[in-house]
Amino acid sequence: MSRTARIERQTAETEIIVEVNLDGSGVANVQTGVGFLDHMLELLAKHGAFDINVAARGDLHVDQHHTVEDTGICLGQAFRQALGDKKGIRRYGHFTLPMEETLVTVAVDLSGRYALAFNAPLPSPKIGAFDSELLEDFWQSFAANTLCNLHVLLHYGRNSHHIAEAVFKGTARALRMAVEADPRMTGVPSTKGSLDG
Repeated sequence: MSRTARIERQTAETEIIVEVNLDGSGVANVQTGVGFLDHMLELLAKHGAFDINVAARGDLHVDQHHTVEDTGICLGQAFRQALGDKKGIRRYGHFTLPMEETLVTVAVDLSGRYALAFNAPLPSPKIGAFDSELLEDFWQSFAANTLCNLHVLLHYGRNSHHIAEAVFKGTARALRMAVEADPRMTGVPSTKGSLDG
């Protein structure tokens, strides 16, 4: 069964189309108008082995916030839709990822319930033209719309770019583990019989 999704969202602030294939090969075609976000989403696709297409137009004359946040919303909705009833998946994923001087751990539970614990402060307010606080805003939007528990922990790190990159790569690897088929789990991985919340 194909685990793909397409989400289209239009507001007064953004127009976004997201396509996701959870069983892809890491191919990304991303154009958001926010160069750093494009780079991070390419990392997410590559290290998660997801195919991700994103076409976004936002009110960048105001700032990057709406575009980044709304892209997270759409990507989260696409993951939730592509996962379907979640039968036969591992559900949980975790990864500890080194990025030069930085070390980040990410854990995810595709539980059907939203929770975010984001403990990865960035030492600089900007990464190039990217507002550093938008890193957490993106993952908040993603987790709230995927309906997952997402825990991000920075053990240590000095360079904001390295920290952000480690967060995206670590989350990609954790998600890759969580969405994988578990050959020993034929039904929904929950004693409730459902992962709808």
